[in-house]
Amino acid sequence: MRDHFGHGGFAVRYEKADNLLQLALELQAARGGLSLLDIEQKFGVGRRTAMRMRDAAMRNFPQMEEVDTGERTKRWRLPTGTLDRLVAFTAEELAALEAATRLFERDNREDEAAELATLGAKLRALLKPEVARRVEPDLEALLEAEGLAMRPGPRPRIDISVVEELRQAIMACSKVKIRYRNRKTKKVNERLVHPYGFLHGHRNYLVAWHENPKANTVALFALPQIKGLELTNEPFVRDPGFSLEEYAARSFGLFQSAPFRTVWKFAPDAADDAEEFIFHPSQIMDRQPDGSLLVTLMAASDLEMAWHLYAWGDKVEVVEPAELAEMVHEQRVAWSSTP
Repeated sequence: MRDHFGHGGFAVRYEKADNLLQLALELQAARGGLSLLDIEQKFGVGRRTAMRMRDAAMRNFPQMEEVDTGERTKRWRLPTGTLDRLVAFTAEELAALEAATRLFERDNREDEAAELATLGAKLRALLKPEVARRVEPDLEALLEAEGLAMRPGPRPRIDISVVEELRQAIMACSKVKIRYRNRKTKKVNERLVHPYGFLHGHRNYLVAWHENPKANTVALFALPQIKGLELTNEPFVRDPGFSLEEYAARSFGLFQSAPFRTVWKFAPDAADDAEEFIFHPSQIMDRQPDGSLLVTLMAASDLEMAWHLYAWGDKVEVVEPAELAEMVHEQRVAWSSTP
C-alpha cells in the first residue's frame, strides 16, 4: 500500500496525515504566514517534501491564501477560524501545561504559574462536556505520575508584585528605578536599569543594563534584593547585539566572569551517572579505556562549579585548572551515592 507521497505502509500514511493537520494548525496560527523554509525547519524535511506538504494543504484547504508581505519570499496562511472544529486537546497536552504550571510554582515563579493556570482554564472551557469527561481521568493519572507538586526543595523568597512590574517594563522597553540592597553591605541604593529578562537557577536574577557612569554594562540583580521599584515613562533601546541565551551560556551557573577551560574526571563507578547530565552546553564527554569519564567544558564561575562538584564527593577529580582543583579536592567526601 502506497500513500500519496510515494511511501509505503499504513503507519506512514497516518504520520503524513498527522503532519498535514499539524501544518494546517501552524498555517492558521502564523499571522505572517509560513514560507517553505519555515515548513522545512518546523518539520525537519527537505525542500521538495516541504513543497509537497504545502501543495497537500492547498488541496485539502482551498481557503489557504498567499500573504502579501512585500518581500521576495512567498508565505501562506489559513484564515482564522478555518480549523476551529478540528482543534482538540489531549490529556497529554493538558498534563504538560499543568506540569509546567507546577514547575513554575515550585521555582517560586508564581506570576508565570498564574498565567499558565489561566491558559489551562481557558483551554478546558473550550472542551465539549463529553470530551472533558474522557480526558479528565487520564489527566489526573498523568499528573500523579509526574509527582511534581510534591517535589521539595529550598527556594528564595521573592516579591511577586516586583516580578510582574518588571515583566511589564521588559515588554514595554521602559527604564526602571529599583531600590536594591547590597548583600554584603546591606545598604539599599537606587539603580536605574534597562530590564532585559530573567535568569532562574539556585537564585533568581534580573538581567538588566545598569545605566550609571561607573557601570554602563549588563549586570545581574538578585530578585529577593529588589526592595521596591518605580516604572518610568522613559523608553530605552535594547542592545541589538545582546543575546540573553548567549549571556546565560557563558557561565556554569549564574555568576558572570571570563569563561575558562576545565576538565573533570569521573570515576568508573560514577561515569554512567555523569553521562546522564548536561553540565553545560559546551561540554565534551570522552569515555576512557578504564571506564572513567572525562568532561571538558568552557564556562565561567569556579565557585558554582565547586558547589556542584562537592555533591559528587570523591567520585570526581578536577584535572584542570589547578585553581579549581585546589577549591574542590580538599573538600571531597565519600558520599554513599551520586547526585
